[in-house]
Amino acid sequence: MARQTRVSNANMMTFHEKLSRFSWGMFVPMCMVLTISIVVLYSAGGGNWKPFALSQLMKIVLGFGVFFIAAFSNIKTWVKSAYLIYAIALIMIILVTFVGHTGMGAQRWLNLGFIHVQPSELIKIGLVVALARYFAWFNSVELGQFKNYLIPGLMLLIPFGLIVAQPDLGTALSLGMITVGVFYIVGANKKWFIIAAILGCMAAPVVWYGGLHDYQRGRIITFINPDSDIQGAGYQINQAKIAFGSGGMTGKGYMQGSQSQQSFLPEKQTDFIFTMLGEEFGFIGAFILLMIYTWIVVVLFWCAKLCRNRFGQLICFGFMLNFFVYYFINISMVLGLLPTVGVPLPLMSFGGSSLLSLMFGFGLCQNAYIHKDQQLSAKGS
Repeated sequence: MARQTRVSNANMMTFHEKLSRFSWGMFVPMCMVLTISIVVLYSAGGGNWKPFALSQLMKIVLGFGVFFIAAFSNIKTWVKSAYLIYAIALIMIILVTFVGHTGMGAQRWLNLGFIHVQPSELIKIGLVVALARYFAWFNSVELGQFKNYLIPGLMLLIPFGLIVAQPDLGTALSLGMITVGVFYIVGANKKWFIIAAILGCMAAPVVWYGGLHDYQRGRIITFINPDSDIQGAGYQINQAKIAFGSGGMTGKGYMQGSQSQQSFLPEKQTDFIFTMLGEEFGFIGAFILLMIYTWIVVVLFWCAKLCRNRFGQLICFGFMLNFFVYYFINISMVLGLLPTVGVPLPLMSFGGSSLLSLMFGFGLCQNAYIHKDQQLSAKGS
């Protein structure tokens, strides 16, 4: 009984008690992927710490600070600030529209003076937290009412439209998939998904001719017919296939990848880092990374199942969907199974915004697991 009393009051839980509830099964594979990332980025820099590996290592150190703060804070803090986190990320996306920094043909970055931030990465976590806060205290009757999905729909549509305009179709689609997944988890009527799918198909011609840029249409055409423009829209994916395929079963060896080391492989440190891994470490290296990713997803699912409070459940489920969508789209893209879109490989790709937002998300899931037996109220008390 005394133990249950301590669990019910997060303010009385000591750091030692929180540490005893820490999910090492979630923490260890996260660290494994981060280590692999530094190894591959060192190779991407031609066997030098600069310009990628050292910079990423510093961001990882900062990310661990974010992770531990999120993990060991009072869970009530995140219940109370859920909408604020979403609002801050949304405001940053709006600012990008007017004063954003343009890079690689897209206006996606916000210059804060000492760092460039990509708010579209932050909104993924903000949306998960806001949806968890919104749905956590609905009963089964309320979850079956269409009106209760209008506000979450707006939570998606506003950033979705702004991100598409940047343009960043990959991140926008990720947001849509995460939201649909959360709707399904909380128990939305299945007929609504069917209706939404039909409406989406009907809107496809309008999106194709009025919503996509020429280069985006070119990528889709190249996906359908890879040989249609090998030197243009199809260059990236064709070079990626050559690099990955040439790795064979065991790879060409560390820092021995011809496509990546001779710069034939575009964006080898970001969107196409999985291809570089495959070229140097082969199918075995790529398979090991996939197994670690699967390990993370399974642990997040299990943590969600163990949470007795709905808020913690939805945090873990929502972040699990976010993480899965990240690597599913990226790996499918570089293997030619999906059109080329700008989605980084989670915890692997060079860059700060994606890394920090993901480590914040992992910290929130750790927090939910540490407080898995705690009952929460809608006011966070």
